Amino acid sequence: MADFDDPTVIVDDVHIVYRVYGASGSRNSPAAAFSRIVRRRRPPSMREVHAVRGVSFVAHKGEAIGIVGSNGSGKSTLLRAIAGLLPPHTGKVYTNGQPSLLGVNAALMNDLTGERNVVLGCLAMGMTPAQVKQNYQQIVDFSGINERGDFISLPMRTYSSGMAARLRFSIAAAKTHDVLLIDEALATGDASFQRRSEERVRELRGQAGTVFVVSHQNKTIRDMCERTIWLESGVIRMDGDTEEVVAAYEEFSGRRS
Repeated sequence: MADFDDPTVIVDDVHIVYRVYGASGSRNSPAAAFSRIVRRRRPPSMREVHAVRGVSFVAHKGEAIGIVGSNGSGKSTLLRAIAGLLPPHTGKVYTNGQPSLLGVNAALMNDLTGERNVVLGCLAMGMTPAQVKQNYQQIVDFSGINERGDFISLPMRTYSSGMAARLRFSIAAAKTHDVLLIDEALATGDASFQRRSEERVRELRGQAGTVFVVSHQNKTIRDMCERTIWLESGVIRMDGDTEEVVAAYEEFSGRRS
């Protein structure tokens, strides 16, 4: 149960606006852009996309919070704002501790081997060389990428997208995080990897602060999260008990299909 006297994330009336320059179609082609540069013409008019609209909530230590919503509803944008990677247009995001967006703090490099990426990813998260050595084999085993060969010694560019995602999650999950933000990472891999991932997220909840999970798989949200936020067109439609929120979202999605 969450400790409601100990907030870890406060999102206060956050608005996020993207500025999109240029119209669609041929006017946005490389040739058209080059022509404008040569002729010193102004680019096509700017358009604003209001991705997140007045979102406010408080998250507490020990909570696992699911975020659901239709494609383009602002879920990933909100996670990037909480991680500090996307400044709000207006409003504030306060975090108690360092938020980690899965795959950002442990970015992978395609030309390096999986082994080297594990080492560099762990160092990037603040581990000491001794801690990297201690956790290395556990990370490789957890990812399962060596189950069908010695893939850990091959360059990342030879990996499938699923293999890369599993290794990325395994690196990130090897460290205790104050706030861990997971965007669709648990959709990769077979059922065995998904079970291991879900179990690890539960452990992180107990060891650290707060876990946010964005997923289009409602079963994952139900299995892992006691609380869920439904975001639609950048606005919070519901925030509460996972079963109630997901059921309402599924009814909404069914009416639209």
